[in-house]
Amino acid sequence: MNRIDLPPPHANRAALLVIDMQRDFCAPGGYADTAGLDIANLRKPIAQIQKLLKAARAQAMLVIHTREGHRSDLLDCTPAKRKRSADAGAAIGTAGPMGRLLIRDEYGHDIIDELTPCPGEPVIDKPGYSAFHQTDLEIMLRSQGIDQLILTGVTTEVCVQSTLRAAVDRGYECVTVSDACGSAYPDLHDASLAMIAVEGGIFGKVMTTDAMLHAMQASSAEYSHDAS
Repeated sequence: MNRIDLPPPHANRAALLVIDMQRDFCAPGGYADTAGLDIANLRKPIAQIQKLLKAARAQAMLVIHTREGHRSDLLDCTPAKRKRSADAGAAIGTAGPMGRLLIRDEYGHDIIDELTPCPGEPVIDKPGYSAFHQTDLEIMLRSQGIDQLILTGVTTEVCVQSTLRAAVDRGYECVTVSDACGSAYPDLHDASLAMIAVEGGIFGKVMTTDAMLHAMQASSAEYSHDAS
């Protein structure tokens, strides 16, 4: 169990991050499917993220979506990353049923229909695993006075973990929502969540969707009481 006690998420201080819930990772014929990953496991968080989106939008909380992908000319994709994807059997930029794999503006690159962003919700395109890497995410958060992050999406052990660690290094209070994150590998999912709790919660806190919804509701009620 986590021993760290983070303050409840406050709509004016917190942001919900929905990381890489794209067709390339969560739909047949995308990058993950081509690489032989279990997309059924990657789709497991969808219903939980829908609940969190509904609650966050009701509180006018900042919601930010991310998409991993590259320029069509691949100039922002390092040779090492291209080699890794080729070794996995899903070379970035090769043709697939939904367009070129992990290439911006292709159909597969976009977010799945179940989690379509609402008008006004920013979508960050990132060439790396962390949502902070070569993006304007931190500028967005700082300009809005955000210091709490609620992390969801895929994959738990790669892009979610990379974003979490970068956020902690930047001083953000973070909660990773366990059942609103997904991985093709359940053992890596569990291990990634377990690592967050070491040393008294070195990377923040882990909560279930139901616990997070309860915390959001309690925070909203407390804020309404204080404002009245």
